[in-house]
Amino acid sequence: MPIPPTHLSSKPTVVFLDHATIPEHITVPNLTFEHQWQQFDLTPVEKVVERIASADIVITNKVQLTADILDQAPKLKLIAVAATGTNNVDLDYCREHGIVVTNVQGYGTRSVPEHVVAMMFALKRNLVGYHQDIADGEWQKQKQFCFFTHPITDVADSTIGIIGSGSLGQAVGVLAKAIGMKVVFAERKGVKPARPGYMAFDKVIETADVLTLHCPLTDDTQDLIAMPELAAMKPSAILINAGRGGLVNESDLVEALKTKQIAGAGCDVFSKEPADESNPLIANMDLPNLLLTPHVAWGSHSSIQALCNILMDNIEKYQQGVEQNRVC
Repeated sequence: MPIPPTHLSSKPTVVFLDHATIPEHITVPNLTFEHQWQQFDLTPVEKVVERIASADIVITNKVQLTADILDQAPKLKLIAVAATGTNNVDLDYCREHGIVVTNVQGYGTRSVPEHVVAMMFALKRNLVGYHQDIADGEWQKQKQFCFFTHPITDVADSTIGIIGSGSLGQAVGVLAKAIGMKVVFAERKGVKPARPGYMAFDKVIETADVLTLHCPLTDDTQDLIAMPELAAMKPSAILINAGRGGLVNESDLVEALKTKQIAGAGCDVFSKEPADESNPLIANMDLPNLLLTPHVAWGSHSSIQALCNILMDNIEKYQQGVEQNRVC
């Protein structure tokens, strides 16, 4: 449904709640229409209501906008999410109160797949383990020109199972095929029979040499990969999560790594971010078969610039009464 052209006041207030999530070297395009701009590097929970109270437009990357918070922003017409995921916004409240929510799609289809492939090679060839061994003096102890303390397996001719067939999952598939992998997309968990072009979820879990996650975090996908799935994977398989932290039960994953139920795991996302020492992954990050990065898979320069361009264009289009990347 088109957005009425008279939806905003003559000089709307635009508030960016967590501008520091955009690196300083990235240019955020200026809005072309007359407006009042307010930006904050970060916004703690206790400051959200105060900062959005008079806002017409709110930009958020990860700041939580719950129903009780939104109920105290009577002028709010648009929430522009500076990411693809919108689980930090109460979409039901926005639908009920006529608040438009937009997100940014397609900006990371180069950066995220490259990060996934980088993690895959690092884990399959145990680069972290060998790096740690050299640091610990293992090379000198071995007294050989090389040593083999960790298995090294090839990526070519192996099978990658992709959970999530959106733009990111598809882009990972393209790269995987280019390096000689067999690509299979998983049907949704519990759905039988699988649709054409998909393999049953349980079958993908059992057969994949690399399992990578690119689906949204919902009530249905919370703990999508837990001990039953990890136990069903090949002992030589690796898991990569560059989707959402809650897709994987982190305690179960650590246990599976320690008991060698799976060969390795790479995680770019965590159940709570920033993750601290209470997170099982952080507490066990010295495991040689665990590779962690701080939610940066999306973060190549070109991808972040594309995100900012799309983010601000979403707002421009909304001001013009044109629907673009609308979630609700």
